[in-house]
Amino acid sequence: MRKPYEPPLLQAAKWIGTAAGIAGAILIALNIGFVDYGFVLFLISSVLWTAAAAVQRETALLVLQGVFAIIDVVGVVRWMA
Repeated sequence: MRKPYEPPLLQAAKWIGTAAGIAGAILIALNIGFVDYGFVLFLISSVLWTAAAAVQRETALLVLQGVFAIIDVVGVVRWMA
């Protein structure tokens, strides 16, 4: 089955979002003092995936990533406080 065409910018956003999410998870899981940067990477990931979900009209993914973005903002704000 052939995949539908995705614009290069959408593909890039999804892959960068994926890489940022993986890197953020690794930083938090290692617990080596970089949890704050993990939340920043998670926020980047969530924003990119929220945008991709909006473009693709994927409501479930949009809600999930939107909520994750809010949680990530809380983590970043707590780090900066």
